[in-house]
Amino acid sequence: MFGMRKAWERELGAAVDQLMTADTLAFGGTGFAGTLLPVTEAYLAVEAAQGDHPDEVRHHIDRLLTKGSPAGRAYAATLLERIDPAAARAAWTSLRDDPTEFTTFVGCVMGRSTVGDYATQRLATA
Repeated sequence: MFGMRKAWERELGAAVDQLMTADTLAFGGTGFAGTLLPVTEAYLAVEAAQGDHPDEVRHHIDRLLTKGSPAGRAYAATLLERIDPAAARAAWTSLRDDPTEFTTFVGCVMGRSTVGDYATQRLATA
């Protein structure tokens, strides 16, 4: 029946929607309690879906790269690293001149980065 999306499709869509508007980049727990931010949970959900639904996830990642918030684009390029390193490098390269900022979290340390600076760092460690 048309319009009946499977549960995984709804969950993936909701996770991608959250990444679309993300203003914070955090890949693990934040703060002293190590709490996972909703956006980190969304990232982990998309990452987990890559194994079972690679084509659908790739479509969402491509959309995120072009239409996502600054942090959303960084999440998208990071997701690409695991499934298509060459595409990830191309994505990071295209983001190098992006001056927009987002918040970063590494453990309990909050910081700010521009998309361009973050992309340059990722390319240096790739």
